Amino acid sequence: MIRGTSRMKNKLFCQVVVRHFPVAIVSFLAIAVMSSGAAHAGEAGPPASFYSGKTVTLLVGFRLGAAYDLYARLTARHLVRHIPGSPAIMIENSPEVATKTAERINRAAPDGATLAALIPALYLTQLTRRSEAAFDLAKFTWIGTPTKSHYLLYMRMDAPYKTMRDIKESSVAPVCGAGEETTTGYYLPKLFEETLGTTFKIVAGFKEGPDVDSAVERGELQCRALTIDGFFSHEPYPTWLKTGFVRILLQTGSKRDPRLPGVPTLNGLMDEYKTSDANRRLAKLVLASSEFGRPVVAPPGIPQDRATILRDAYNKAMKDPALVAEAKKENLELNPAAGQELEALAKEIVTQPHEVVERMQKLLGK
Repeated sequence: MIRGTSRMKNKLFCQVVVRHFPVAIVSFLAIAVMSSGAAHAGEAGPPASFYSGKTVTLLVGFRLGAAYDLYARLTARHLVRHIPGSPAIMIENSPEVATKTAERINRAAPDGATLAALIPALYLTQLTRRSEAAFDLAKFTWIGTPTKSHYLLYMRMDAPYKTMRDIKESSVAPVCGAGEETTTGYYLPKLFEETLGTTFKIVAGFKEGPDVDSAVERGELQCRALTIDGFFSHEPYPTWLKTGFVRILLQTGSKRDPRLPGVPTLNGLMDEYKTSDANRRLAKLVLASSEFGRPVVAPPGIPQDRATILRDAYNKAMKDPALVAEAKKENLELNPAAGQELEALAKEIVTQPHEVVERMQKLLGK
């Protein structure tokens, strides 16, 4: 347990607590202005005073150091400074099945004291397994996302695939690693199969992205799909590029990312391979996850005034020069979107017609 505090009145203090459990790592990051008198959750009073003396919990269903965790911590460090009452914030890292974090925030008290950083493609589960999804994305209180990120596919340099055409024409499928079906490592290779006619062997069931990367380093896997921002934000990827361990075969943005000027786009390859309109529509739906980015949500049904406080604080934090400077220092790309935009997108995405849902089910092997 590590603690560092300053008890000087009205001074900013920081408290970090790390605990190790058999299944999850729970870390607590508290940033607050010292104040006297704590109110109970749900206590009546002016909206701006609700957070005074409170601790906001941010659920992060990823391990420490993962790209989602880095963005969540960046947000947390600055968000509370813009919430009236200057609450503390506690980050709970609990690596688990992605849907579990969504289920937890769905069950949380609707008081605005619990937030969650979610993966962007949970709508795939909701659309293809409606009876099993214990949440409705359209009902979450969407707070914002720090970035919208497109995707890439990396391949070990010693694999016999230098282009997507090499994969398309090969009689042996490259072996890619993935987590569950709502992770980019799983559904993007499936999308490439539908839209480009490639074939991949997907080894699913890895707990998190770093586990896939370790298997790639051991030579057990050859490829993985993930976000461009995640790839450029932390190791081992910069070293991999520098040493020529991997090459990038594809990116999904409509335009080439400045960091990947020589890498073809999915749209360009679909033009080259004359992909059907139906498959292009499928690609548009699947890639909507890039518009969600790395979203932060609150439970359904929190008081509107508290939703407004959280959204306003989030928007201010994203424009805060201190956050912007820290993001640049940590190589975390910023391209934020407001909660209202994400809410509208969620409502649109989860009301897809039956024929589109059937295509999604086929894509995911349901």
